[in-house]
Amino acid sequence: MKPISELARLGLFDARVPRYTSYPTAPHFSNVVTDQDFSGWIGAIPEGSRISLYLHVPFCRRLCWFCACRTQGTRSEEPVRAYAEVLKAELQLLKDRLPAGVTLSRLHWGGGTPTLLPADEIESLAKAIFAVAPLGKDAEFSVEIDPNEIDDARLDALAAAGMNRASIGVQDFDPIIQKTIGRDQSYEVTQKAAEMIRARGVRSLNADILYGLPHQSDARISDSVKKLLSLSPDRVALYGYAHVPWMARRQVMIPSDAMPKPEERLGLFETARDLFLAAGYEEIGIDHFAKPEDGLAVAAREGRLHRNFQGYTDDTAEALIGLGASAISRMPQGYAQNAPSTSAYIKAIRSGNFATVKGHAFDREDLLRARMIEALMCDFRIDSRELLGRFGTSPERLAELYSVPAHEFDGMVVVNDEGFAIPERGRPLTRMIARAFDAYDLSKAGHSSAV
Repeated sequence: MKPISELARLGLFDARVPRYTSYPTAPHFSNVVTDQDFSGWIGAIPEGSRISLYLHVPFCRRLCWFCACRTQGTRSEEPVRAYAEVLKAELQLLKDRLPAGVTLSRLHWGGGTPTLLPADEIESLAKAIFAVAPLGKDAEFSVEIDPNEIDDARLDALAAAGMNRASIGVQDFDPIIQKTIGRDQSYEVTQKAAEMIRARGVRSLNADILYGLPHQSDARISDSVKKLLSLSPDRVALYGYAHVPWMARRQVMIPSDAMPKPEERLGLFETARDLFLAAGYEEIGIDHFAKPEDGLAVAAREGRLHRNFQGYTDDTAEALIGLGASAISRMPQGYAQNAPSTSAYIKAIRSGNFATVKGHAFDREDLLRARMIEALMCDFRIDSRELLGRFGTSPERLAELYSVPAHEFDGMVVVNDEGFAIPERGRPLTRMIARAFDAYDLSKAGHSSAV
C-alpha cells in the first residue's frame, strides 16, 4: 500500500482536528473562571519571576477574507487611540496586582494590525508596559507588522522601544490568489518592509505563509516560497489555511470550489517544505522552519521547544498574560480569556476590573495530557520517565493512555520502554494522534482540516 493510501485509510484527508496551541482547546473554556480568579493567579506569581506578555490590537485598515482572527475594520485613528488608552488602564490593573521584581522574557504585539498604532501611541504604550515589568536579560520583543501599514516613524518608534523581532504575514505572493483572499500585498512592498526593519538593527525576522489557499498549485506555491526565501527570514510558519466560513463569516467571500482537495493540500505542504529544507532551514514541529542558528532551531535540537497561542516558542516562562479584547492568558493554574467583543472588553476595564469572561482551571489530568500533547506536537515523542517523575503517574496508566493511539494508528507510532513516538512516516498524522490523548468532546467545535 502506498504511503498516501495508508494516510487516506487512517482518515487524514477527512479529519478535522485542533491545532493544539492549548489544552484543553479554547472551545472548552467556560465561565467558571472569573476576573477574581485571574487577579488571584496574577498575585500568586512568585516575586522576581520572568513572565510573557501578549497585547492584542484587534483593528485592521482592511479585513482580509481569509482571516479567522478577532478583528474589526477602521479607517481612522480615533478608535485605535481610544483602545490604546484602555490597554494602558488594563496594564495599570496588572501593575497593581503583580508581585515585585517581575521581568519580561517575551513581549509580543499581535492582532489585527498593531502597526495601525501611530508612532506617538507606540511610544506611550511601550512606556506603560515597561512601567509594569521591564524587559529581562535576553528578552524578545516581537511585533506583527503589516507591510501595507508601516512607515519610518512607526518603525523608528518600535525600534526605539526595543523591538528585536518582527513578523511579516505573507500568505502568498500570487496576485490571483491575493485577489481571491482579499489580501493585496506585492512582493515589492513586502521586500521594502523587510529592508526597513533590518535597517533599524532588528536582528530577527519571521514570516507566515499559507498552503491550501484557493487556486494554489505546486507552481504557484513554489514561486511564492522562492520569493520569500529571497528575503531570508530567520523563521517561517507554513500554516494550512483553515477554511471555516461557518465560524469566520468573511470567508464566504472565498469560493469553496477553488479550494484544493485535501490530498492536494498535502502536496502543497510538501512542495514548500522541500524548498525550505533545500535552502538550509531546519524543520520545527509540524509547520515551522528556522535557520540553524535561530533560537527556535536551537531549542528544538535541545528538547526545549514549547507550544502556545502564537505557535512554537523557546520561551520558558510559566505565565503568559494576554491583554486586550479576546486575549488569552496561560497561567500555572489555568487559562483566562478576555471578552472577545471590543466594547465588552472596554466596559470591563473602565469599570476597574479585568475583562475575564471565561477560561479553564487545570486539574491533574489536564496537566498530564497537556504535556503529552505538547511533547508530540514539538518533539514527536513522549518521554515516559519525564511523565513518571513530573506528574507522579504510574507505568500502567501511561500504558493505558498509549494503547488507544497505538491501536488506532498501528504501524504509524512506536511504543516501547522509553515512551511513545511518531516516526517520520506517521508525522502527517500528528494532530490526529494528539487527538487520541484529548479527553474532551471534540464535537463541540468545528476544527480545521488535519492536513
